[in-house]
Amino acid sequence: MSDKEPYLTHVQNFIVSGLSVRTKNDYEFDPQQAKLPKLWEQFYNQDIVKKFLQEQSDLPLFGVYSNYEADFTGSYTVTAGIEMKSKLLLPEFNSVTIETGNYLVFENRGPMPQAIIKTWQEVWQYFSSIRPFRRTYITDFEIYKTPEECAVYIGVD
Repeated sequence: MSDKEPYLTHVQNFIVSGLSVRTKNDYEFDPQQAKLPKLWEQFYNQDIVKKFLQEQSDLPLFGVYSNYEADFTGSYTVTAGIEMKSKLLLPEFNSVTIETGNYLVFENRGPMPQAIIKTWQEVWQYFSSIRPFRRTYITDFEIYKTPEECAVYIGVD
């Protein structure tokens, strides 16, 4: 696990706009079926994203997990995007609201995508045993503050 233990925080709702894909963990564990690497590649290649990142190089990026079919075994939607004040009205972009609530935060540092993969492994390991928190499966999100600093926020009761 990372050196830092997960901690609880409260998040107010906010909007993330970007590109979305529907997937499930079974697909993501198979390089032939994985959709997330292509999603992030397409996101970084969008002209509007390049413009935002040129104007604000410290702009954090988000990976939002929403519309869960059930739990971690079912399908879910992932949106690669940036925080917006309101929904971005571009035909190729989708907007998702990070729901207000309590989130358990898992932080990590290192080269991507290895650091975010390791962080998700820590999330799954943490929730594989009885814990005081229960996942809500409403919205979870990744935040990339720098190219080598990430955190996963897991919605909990």
